[in-house]
Amino acid sequence: MFVENLTVEHFRNLEKITFQPDREINVIFGDNAQGKTNLIEAIYLFSGQKSFRGTKDSQLPTLTDPPGQHVAKLSLSFFAQQRHQTARIVIDKKRSAMLNDLPLPAPSALCEHFGAVLFSPADMDLIKDGPNVRRKFLDNAIAMLRPKYAKMLSVYNRAVTQRNAILRDVLFHSELSFMLDSFEDRIAKAGAYIIAQRRKYLEALQTYLPAIYGGISNNKETLTISYKCSAENGDWETILHLLQQNRAEDTKNMTTSIGPHRDDLEFFINQMPVKAFGSQGQRRSVVLSLKLAEAEILKKHSGEQPVAILDDVMSELDRTRQDFILNHITGWQVFITCCDPNAVHALQAGRCFQMENGVLTPI
Repeated sequence: MFVENLTVEHFRNLEKITFQPDREINVIFGDNAQGKTNLIEAIYLFSGQKSFRGTKDSQLPTLTDPPGQHVAKLSLSFFAQQRHQTARIVIDKKRSAMLNDLPLPAPSALCEHFGAVLFSPADMDLIKDGPNVRRKFLDNAIAMLRPKYAKMLSVYNRAVTQRNAILRDVLFHSELSFMLDSFEDRIAKAGAYIIAQRRKYLEALQTYLPAIYGGISNNKETLTISYKCSAENGDWETILHLLQQNRAEDTKNMTTSIGPHRDDLEFFINQMPVKAFGSQGQRRSVVLSLKLAEAEILKKHSGEQPVAILDDVMSELDRTRQDFILNHITGWQVFITCCDPNAVHALQAGRCFQMENGVLTPI
């Protein structure tokens, strides 16, 4: 899978741009606030996802003066599923999309035809923030591969919410306690499925991470991942037993203390926890490795290599790590944004583009 041509009109500060990228590495450089991230955001929208910057669709078209707005129009030519295809997105108050000149029921349907894996500075939260961010990464990645997973996660979360509601009320209405059995059974069954799928996905990640992170670190460091399970081995009998055993304590705290909503991921470099001891460059390298490994899993699942979108990935990396990103990710299309023009000189193959005031210039 690769992008052949992108046309952008009235999208953020990009009035009109035609972008013909290289089949492999593409570096878009320039000062801050020139439009680099806007360009790769436009590509990312064709994966069927919402803006990775948390922006509402209505805020994406170029603003006008006096107040008002244009209609943003994005057009993508790409090769996937052994043929050349076209997709279009129009954004006014909301998005609409077409594929090969046929309207789609929703823009999200594009995800079945065009895939992209994204690294953005916000992804550094995977290391520095709490367990919920790491659980969300796992859940989103698995849901893209297995639609059933999202349904089971919904069943699980609803059962936990209902159990918590009873725990809050049971001190004043003891007759509600009999309802806990039903919700605990649902939590145990759905929770066991979720834990099993998370562990299976982590096993898949581990098949790619050593080589990817080894390449980034010039084979000087080893990255490993550990899954911290609150329910020991995570089978449904154990989860159910622990839920029943912890009822008194959970009632006092009015929350459910056991289950995959309490689990976490830990990252280690040379057996040292990254969150506590990793440098900024190491942390960035860990997150980048996860994203690249995620792309490899998607390729194995779908048969199509998604494009890689790496926003501001070069900062805080030493020259060895930068060299890997620029010159050793081969066989798939990569879009890299950076501020440092020296990256242009380090690139051995591919294409470089300069973004200035919303204007893209090939170098």
